[in-house]
Amino acid sequence: MSEELKPESYFDHDADIGIIGRGKTLEESFEDAAYAMFALMSDLSLVKETQTWHFEFEEDDIELAFVTWLNLLLALSNASESIFSRFEIKKSGSHWQGHAWGEAWREDLIRGIDVKGATLSMLSVKQENGIWQAQCIVDV
Repeated sequence: MSEELKPESYFDHDADIGIIGRGKTLEESFEDAAYAMFALMSDLSLVKETQTWHFEFEEDDIELAFVTWLNLLLALSNASESIFSRFEIKKSGSHWQGHAWGEAWREDLIRGIDVKGATLSMLSVKQENGIWQAQCIVDV
């Protein structure tokens, strides 16, 4: 096969951003990361907390729970055409309960980067020196 017709072809792109959440608890690090992710999408100081969304999921692995948390928030945001500015998550064994506060997108809210999803790339959830840190790459 000639070089011009090789079946595998690749190109570089800049479609990823790493987010990091930190907190005194595991849950605080998840909430902080969610805030960082949604802050890419708009100025969250302008978002009114007029609605609340609730959801639950099961996951034993804290790293997979982190990605699940972020992707569920994105799915809820997309399905409801809303932006979230405050987050809360509670863990009880392998059961997680999440809450998000925000509002429907308004015309006067400037849209920033469109985050498509949280990935397993550079995924890490760990505690060091009493501080929890949760991080991953989000696809934009």
